[in-house]
Amino acid sequence: MARAERREERDSEFVDRLVHINRVAKVVKGGRRFGFAALVVVGDQKGRVGMGHGKAREVPEAIRKANEAAKRELLRVPLREGRTLHHDTKGRWGAGKVVLRAAPAGTGIIAGGPMRAVFEALGVQDVVAKSIGSSNPYNMVRATMDALSQMVSPRQVASKRGKKISEIISRRTGGDAAGAVSE
Repeated sequence: MARAERREERDSEFVDRLVHINRVAKVVKGGRRFGFAALVVVGDQKGRVGMGHGKAREVPEAIRKANEAAKRELLRVPLREGRTLHHDTKGRWGAGKVVLRAAPAGTGIIAGGPMRAVFEALGVQDVVAKSIGSSNPYNMVRATMDALSQMVSPRQVASKRGKKISEIISRRTGGDAAGAVSE
């Protein structure tokens, strides 16, 4: 009983976005058997997101399977001020390529359908994204996830280089004049 309640409580923190449903047919002796494939994006709107794919004979069952798959594959993405990305990045999956750019406050989510679902589930409020190449929703979502997996925060960069966070951030905002040669 307690375990089921904890699972319900954990599941309630996630929002899920249905990205795409595909009806597939299997031709058998008596005619066609239809099945459904669902692509779902799940996130907690605080920096975690996952995508899942589920197949079943009925749509609700396919969506449920996709939700479970997405929750198993959650990716943590560092966000700047909890609203945008730390830096620009590119992602690729198959023929699908995406370019993600950090944006100033008030910009909103400027992105196409499948990418928009990923950003809404992730909790990003300001981002500019462009899809290049394949418009297949599966490729676009996977390319977006690839780009987000490359995201690093200034804290991670500073610890890797053995520097202070303020040194890394000052370079991003234009830098201090100490590095410039004055004449």
